[in-house]
Amino acid sequence: MLQELENDTLQDVVANNEIVMVQYAASWCGNCRIMKPKFKKMASENENVKFLIVDAEKFPESRKLANVDNLPTFAAFKNGQLVNQVQTNKIDGLIDLLNEVTSN
Repeated sequence: MLQELENDTLQDVVANNEIVMVQYAASWCGNCRIMKPKFKKMASENENVKFLIVDAEKFPESRKLANVDNLPTFAAFKNGQLVNQVQTNKIDGLIDLLNEVTSN
């Protein structure tokens, strides 16, 4: 399931879900718009993982959780902790990140 964060509360979502995948994006970011449908498709194929889109400009506290300094950035959290993050516009990087957080 894909959800867009409406408040700067990513910390709460991460704490209350075992596995969370996040796309940090911004309205002006072309690569973010390109990746959004791919991220959405991935969410529909992995119902055991919480998928979120976070506006990196609106939600600075959420952005700090993954040390975001470029967009799009994708972050994977497991059991409340950041596992890894990747800055990419390629689906392969996103698949690798999902595999990293869901293995074990």
